[in-house]
Formats: sequence, structure tokens, C-alpha cells
Amino acid sequence: GLRNGIKTRNADDQCCGQTYLDLYLIDPRPERIRDIKASIDSMLVTTKKDDWSWVDALQMAMPVFARLGVMYKDDRYFEKMYQMYMHTKTIHGDKGLYNPVEKLWWRDKDFDPPYITSTGKNCYWSRGDGWVVAALVRVLEIMPKNAPHREEYEKTYLEMMQALPPLQRQDGYWNVSLMDENDFGGKELTGTALFTYGMAWGINHGLLSKKQYLPIITKATNAMLKDCVQPNGFLGYVQGTGKEPKD
Repeated sequence: GLRNGIKTRNADDQCCGQTYLDLYLIDPRPERIRDIKASIDSMLVTTKKDDWSWVDALQMAMPVFARLGVMYKDDRYFEKMYQMYMHTKTIHGDKGLYNPVEKLWWRDKDFDPPYITSTGKNCYWSRGDGWVVAALVRVLEIMPKNAPHREEYEKTYLEMMQALPPLQRQDGYWNVSLMDENDFGGKELTGTALFTYGMAWGINHGLLSKKQYLPIITKATNAMLKDCVQPNGFLGYVQGTGKEPKD
């Protein structure tokens, strides 16, 4: 079952569907897929497309739409996913949550202009942008090469991959506030891990230059292994539940 039932449109409630769908592909028992498919199907028949009002939602829900599109050979899932994603990207808040100039995403409309950090920079939350990277690579992994709108996700992924390397810190991490090392500066694992994952995926799928990105990945990975992974497996330097740069 889904939290808040099959009528939910909330991406957080639907995220578990990623696992249910994986389990279904291993062992196709109908009860594993029934609720998540019913939930997404109920969204397909509506014109509403403004549900993903925070960037974490893209990673929670987009892979579910993509997988259903593949499993049922039904482009309606790809079309609805695209409409909702583009609303978040280009319309939500002021002019969408994506800044095509700086090639990064605001976490939600509370952080787009006129909001700025204490030193006057745009506020891009590391883990929020990490979730978008994860959403894009998961969708690209799942979608067939000829699926509708695939080129949009690849293009935006590559734009983010251009924006992130210059923002990597000397110690291998990314700031929790990507543009502002003074906005709760310090090491932070979650955003760094998601960016590293996205870059490694890009090398493995021939979209990124190994020569350019392997040193960035190596630096980040070594930093995380050295500072964050404790002997008992506990992870340190993880910002707690949140939606913005904070301690």
C-alpha cells in the first residue's frame, strides 16, 4: 500500500513505487504493482501538472512514471512526466525552479529570486540539486533511446554537469549552499554523493569525458571515504532532514 492511499498525488508517497516496481520485475506478482500503477494512472487522466513544487519530488516520482512507460509500452506516462517536469522547471514560482544561466535548480519557490544568501548569492541547496541529478540519470537509465522527450533530460543533465565541476571545493566536497561557502560552509556528504553518482553514471554511459570527470569523482570519493564513513558504517557530515542550507 501507499502512504495516503492510491489517490495521493504526492511524490513522496509514490517514491516507494520505485522499489515495488523493481520487485515486480524480479517476481511479477500483481499486488506488488497494483497500488502504485493505480496512483499514477489516476494522474494521467487529469490536466493538473503543478504537483512537483519542490525539486526532491523529481527524483521521488519521475523514475516511477518512466518505468511504467517502459513496462506498459505506453507513452502517456512519458508525456505526463514531461508536462509535470517542465512545469517545475520553467513555470513554478517566478519563472520555474531551474536557472538556465547558472544551470542549477532552486529547491522550491521560497528560494528563487528575490531570495539570496547572506552574501548576496543565489541559494542552490546541494542535496536538492543532487536529487535532480539522480532523477535525470535514473530516468535516462530506464527510458529507451527513442522515448519521447529523452533529449530534454539529457540536455539538462549535461548542463548541470558543466555547472558543478567549478563549484567543487579544494577538499573534494561541494558546499551545502553551492554558490556560497559562507552559507553554512563545511563538509557535507549527501549532495556530494549524489553529484559523484551522477558523474560516474555519465562516464559509464559515454556522456562525459573520463579524462575530465574521473579526477573530480576520485577527489570526492576519497574525501567521503576518509571523512564520512566511520568504522561502524555510520555516515558523518550528513545534513539532517531539511530543504535549505543550514547546520
